This record gives sequence, C-alpha cells and structure tokens, in this order.
Amino acid sequence: MTSRFARAAGDPYRYGVYLRPDPVTCAAVTAVTGQLRAQYGLVSAGAFPPHATLVGSRHITASADTIKDAVTKGISGIRAFTVYNAGIRPQGIGLVYDVHHLADATTPNQAFVDLAAAVDEAVAPLMASAPNPDDHHFDPETFQAHLSLASHDLYERPDLREEVEEYARGLRVDHPDRFPGNTVTLYRTRSDDWSGRWWHTLTWEHLHTWRLPE
Repeated sequence: MTSRFARAAGDPYRYGVYLRPDPVTCAAVTAVTGQLRAQYGLVSAGAFPPHATLVGSRHITASADTIKDAVTKGISGIRAFTVYNAGIRPQGIGLVYDVHHLADATTPNQAFVDLAAAVDEAVAPLMASAPNPDDHHFDPETFQAHLSLASHDLYERPDLREEVEEYARGLRVDHPDRFPGNTVTLYRTRSDDWSGRWWHTLTWEHLHTWRLPE
C-alpha cells in the first residue's frame, strides 16, 4: 500500500472548527459557489458549508465529545467581535471573501487571529499523525481568515483563473460589509482520499455549535 492511499487510525475522517458567518453572508457565499459550479464545474469551495476556517482538516482519533470539551474550554472567556468583509480578493490560486482585516481592509483583525490561536491550542494535544494529508499547522503570522469562493479545482484548471474571477465579480452578489463573529462550529469531514482530489468525495457532518458572548 502506497503512502498516497495509506490509512491511519481515525481515517477516513478529519475535523474542522470554523467561524460561521451570519445567514445573509452564508447565502452570498452559496450564491457565488453555486454559480461557479453551474458555469465551470468548480466544486471544492462549495463542498463545505460556508465558513471561515479556524482550524481545518485535523486528523484526530479522540471522540467528538472529547474534541467538543477541549474547544469549549479553549474558547471560554473569548467574546464575540465584528468581522469585516472587504469583498472578493485573490488568495493563492483561488478567490475568497476577505474577512481577515478591520474596516480599513489592511489591518489584521486581531480578535480573529486570537480565536483561531485559542482553538488550535485546544485541539493540538488531540492531533494524531497520519500518512496523508500533510499536517495543518497554525501560524499566527500566516493565518488569513477568509470565506472560500473558488479554490482547489483551479490547480487542475489554472487557465480558468482570470475568467473565473471576472465571472464571480460580474455576478454582483450583495453581501453585508460586516457581521458578528459569534458562531463557532465543529464539523467532521470524510473523503476517500485525503492526499488526492478529496473535494470530489467530500462529505461533512455538523457536530456542535458554540455562541460567543457579546
């Protein structure tokens, strides 16, 4: 068995802890990803529920209750904050709604970074090694909060990158310029091959929601 298809305890599942936007922003994300799927067959961003990743694709063999308890303790005392949406921006090969910055669209939203760091610290002791995919390590210097609109598919079709951005902007989907960062969610994801084109077989299950106090 090659490492590409190797299995480890806990496979084929991974866990992610996300910040869920407000319903109107979620609807905007779904509108854009749905149109990109209908027009270009792009599925990776829309394979997930609309979210901003705090920690993602973590290989954990502990029970869901153990993860929930760890995150509950980790985010205790963290309060809700305002998230600002600067609109569509390129990020890597893909496109995102930029929700990383304050209203000036240049200063990082430290409350967002602090929340992600707290969640990472909570789940890090539960992580288990796996032959695939590569470990996802949190780095506050490189963390970029975002809502994915187009992502991994464009590694397969880089020739569509500029056209997809033009199309997404042309949709003129309205979205709030800010929303309360008060909803944290835990999801369990599954794929047949985490080292390959996982987005073609991805399924997910919502496990828990936390509400941050105002």
